[in-house]
Amino acid sequence: MTIRDLVFPAADGHSMKAALASPADGGNHPGVIVIHEIFGLNADIRRITERIADLGYVALAPDLYDTPGPRLICIARTLMTLNRGGGAAFDDLDAARRFLQQHDGVDASRIGVIGFCMGGGFALLYAARAPLGVAAAFYGDVPKAADGLRGICPVLGGYGAKDKLFAPQGERLEKLLTELGVEHDVKMYGDAGHSFMSRNSGVLATIGGWAPMKAGYNAAAAEDSWKRIEAFFGKHLGH
Repeated sequence: MTIRDLVFPAADGHSMKAALASPADGGNHPGVIVIHEIFGLNADIRRITERIADLGYVALAPDLYDTPGPRLICIARTLMTLNRGGGAAFDDLDAARRFLQQHDGVDASRIGVIGFCMGGGFALLYAARAPLGVAAAFYGDVPKAADGLRGICPVLGGYGAKDKLFAPQGERLEKLLTELGVEHDVKMYGDAGHSFMSRNSGVLATIGGWAPMKAGYNAAAAEDSWKRIEAFFGKHLGH
């Protein structure tokens, strides 16, 4: 497996930063878009992108904050786009999908998406409007009504039961996908809180561990999630 930083043409034409990881064996593989948490395209998202490539996928993690203007404004703009359910960040995900489809070693007909926290919310909304084979959302926002997910591909989800803010959204995701008749695998992890797959550090990560979200890496929940990703993505995208 190899990973490298690169740029690709965003929706408005500017060069957007991203990380790309590819399986070491070459050949033609499905592609997966990796959507980062609120912390952005950091070392942990690169680690996750590498692990997805280890499962047999060409994985592209775009930096949705890499837009014109000061970084804090870019972050705020991206979050507002998620809250609105439309806008520039979704256009940039479309640009990332097209770039991935055209990349050497990618089977353009087999593309999926996976997102974490903020990225999980984007993954669900984007998968409801884009031609994708599978989507995964970990501890992300969920639309309040089924119409927000209508047309979505098969969905994998994971939420921590100790996460007082997002656990109810995991329960809602299960309900809405059942209502829509969409194939899914949504699991609540009783001993985990928010960001249980992520190994973030710093002040914000520390505060998150104290807050109602009880954020923090949980090895058992993370490893079980990776097994579920391997099985569910393997079923719907192949390897």
